[in-house]
Amino acid sequence: MNVSRIALVGGVAASTVLILAGTASAHVSVQPQGEAAKGGYATINFKVPNERDDASTTKLEVNFPTDHPLASVMPQPVPGWKIVVTKSKLAKPLEIHGNKIDEAVSKVTWSAEGSKNDLGIRPGQFQQFPLSVGQLPEDADQLVFKAIQTYDNKDVVRWIEEQKDGAEEPESPAPVLKLTAATTDEHGAAAEKAGAAGPDQKKDEHTEASSASSSSSDTTARVLGIVGILIGAAGVAFGVLAGRRRTA
Repeated sequence: MNVSRIALVGGVAASTVLILAGTASAHVSVQPQGEAAKGGYATINFKVPNERDDASTTKLEVNFPTDHPLASVMPQPVPGWKIVVTKSKLAKPLEIHGNKIDEAVSKVTWSAEGSKNDLGIRPGQFQQFPLSVGQLPEDADQLVFKAIQTYDNKDVVRWIEEQKDGAEEPESPAPVLKLTAATTDEHGAAAEKAGAAGPDQKKDEHTEASSASSSSSDTTARVLGIVGILIGAAGVAFGVLAGRRRTA
């Protein structure tokens, strides 16, 4: 009897943990394709799951950080969604590749289009919204994007709460893009590529020289072989003639 009760309690506890874990992880998030290196450009995806059983997500608004503005933001077309990119003037212009930029993207909005029965992100589904962004800041470890998710039943979920150090994950966390260490610049990469190509080039030259040497050796061996055969044949002929003379 006690064993059965313990098993029942354990099963309920495990189910509760799974339900809570599923609820905590089902929020709007952002991840890079590959890496998002400081000072570089990256392709990022906003992943939007549908948390409702009786409604579809029909709109997503992503607000860009103002402390580290991004001058270049290009959305990838998503079938069934209209995309609007909003730009705002910068209080302090940015300088990128020697050019001064006085405005940056402040918000990107995706709105679902189509028929009622096939509109937006339906229950039990998720959608990814890709963006190409840059230039990423060199003096930050992460970027926080505050997102607003709207359903066709007028429900609105604001994913805008920032994670506090040492605190539990908030109920509606804002998407956070983690930045990795800066990669080698273009000149360094070119030099590295050239340096890497050097040994390969030398290896190819060595291989070609070895092949030429091998080919030359083979030709010499063939010539010597033919000469040897001719000398041998001449020797046989000389022996036959000498034998005939002695017999005569």
